[in-house]
Amino acid sequence: MTRADLHATAHIANRPIHTMLVSAPITCFVGTLLTDIAYWRTAEMMWADFSAWLVTAGVILAYLAAIAGLIDFLGNRRVRALGPAWPHAIGNLVVLVLATLNMLIHTRDGWTSVVPWGLTLSAAVVLVLLFTGWMGWSMVYRHGVGVAAR
Repeated sequence: MTRADLHATAHIANRPIHTMLVSAPITCFVGTLLTDIAYWRTAEMMWADFSAWLVTAGVILAYLAAIAGLIDFLGNRRVRALGPAWPHAIGNLVVLVLATLNMLIHTRDGWTSVVPWGLTLSAAVVLVLLFTGWMGWSMVYRHGVGVAAR
């Protein structure tokens, strides 16, 4: 199997869409954890507001990235045959569920929007992202998945 066999199905101008999109939700989710920690330590409402905006933007962008990733995953059986592909896909599904739940928790008012469940879910999302990011890195840099479209 060559790297050309592991092309990205969803692409624009021979650039894989999934790899272009994933950095934005990751950044938002890490930012959510950091602003949740800041709110937990200071009780400044500004941090809870930042968390709510970051988790909402992250969820929206994560669903867009997931659609592109799912197209790549389902569109090429050779990608699905790779060892890290399934843990990456399932882990990111877990991230979508946890982050969506976290977004709903962050709609609450005041302290309960962050402590304890908002902060816990933010930490869980980032922990799972560390694993799925490692699996994604492995697919891109070890196997050449989605490095370039056909």
